[in-house]
Amino acid sequence: MNSRPLIVFDVNETLLDLTTMEPIFERIFRDKSAMRLWFANLVLYSVALTVAESYVPFTDIGSAVMKMLADTRGIRINEADKKDFFEEFSTMPPYREVPAVLRKLRSAGFRLFTLTDNLLEVQTRQLERGGIADLFERRFSADEVKHHKPSRQAYAHVEKELGVSPSQLCLVACHTWDTLGAAAAGWNAALVKRPGNDLLGVGPQPNIVGSNLNDVADQLIAQSEERGHAA
Repeated sequence: MNSRPLIVFDVNETLLDLTTMEPIFERIFRDKSAMRLWFANLVLYSVALTVAESYVPFTDIGSAVMKMLADTRGIRINEADKKDFFEEFSTMPPYREVPAVLRKLRSAGFRLFTLTDNLLEVQTRQLERGGIADLFERRFSADEVKHHKPSRQAYAHVEKELGVSPSQLCLVACHTWDTLGAAAAGWNAALVKRPGNDLLGVGPQPNIVGSNLNDVADQLIAQSEERGHAA
């Protein structure tokens, strides 16, 4: 029996380099740091809308948040800006280490999946353009249940579709709000400490914390080998 958990990856920023969005914010806002404010508010309002039981697709929230930030600064966003924004978001490249790490996990016997708030077609385009789509057995979207992460419904959808219990799954993400949701749902969770992301000292904690994605992968492999020897 395979003792390895099924590994489910978050996509935006965990696998794909969000900083490649900075030039469009520099052009429109004259401030590349506005990208971080935009992404933080995108997550905030995706959660707020989910709690309010008012589902809106992730990319629509992203566009609305960008306009809201522009309005607060007296900046007008035109149709060309909107088109460029969507193009940049849907073609973010993976971090340099990602393909090799994914292949290492597959070689170690892990089955790999994704779960993201992105629409399935956006996620598919991102991963295909990044050359890593074929490394995942299946891709999941919170849009399929109309509940953004970290709602319980998003994680339960993966459990139902794969026919496994929560304890058989491990979420890998660089966002504490995501690992918190997965851990609260009974999953294992691994936090990748990408720049600007770290542990929150309250609430359910991840089982693994790594300084980078490769570190997390090595810990996952080591843990599975220890369980194998114990068995």
